[in-house]
Amino acid sequence: MITGLNHITLAVKDLDNSFSFYKNILGFRPRIRWAEGAYFEVGDLWFCLSLDSQTRIEMLAEYTHIAFSVKQNFFKEMSERIKKSGAIIWKENKSEGDSLYFLDPDAHKLELHVGNIETRLKEKKVDDGKWKNIEWFFD
Repeated sequence: MITGLNHITLAVKDLDNSFSFYKNILGFRPRIRWAEGAYFEVGDLWFCLSLDSQTRIEMLAEYTHIAFSVKQNFFKEMSERIKKSGAIIWKENKSEGDSLYFLDPDAHKLELHVGNIETRLKEKKVDDGKWKNIEWFFD
């Protein structure tokens, strides 16, 4: 049985640039770095950067992205830091909770989000009809 998310690995073109972004801009805690990669801790998550010459550098059109949690009282500060870094904003937030959608140096789509699954489900319970064919599952 799967018990949770183990780690996320992102391919990067420039390890120095990506390492700096995740450490200095996003505040990830580095654990180890070597010539072809780095491991960070983000809360309970193991996050890996892997140097890869085939890394794409353009943003994909699809909505696939990784969202990182942030507490409300740090959202503004983190958002400003990300924007000042020159990160590209790829989407405006139109859902529950404060969110900032931005690209990392290799055009991976990321999100800074205030909230969790419970706050999202609460929003859906008072939905104004924009979500069609909702099916609820409970324990």
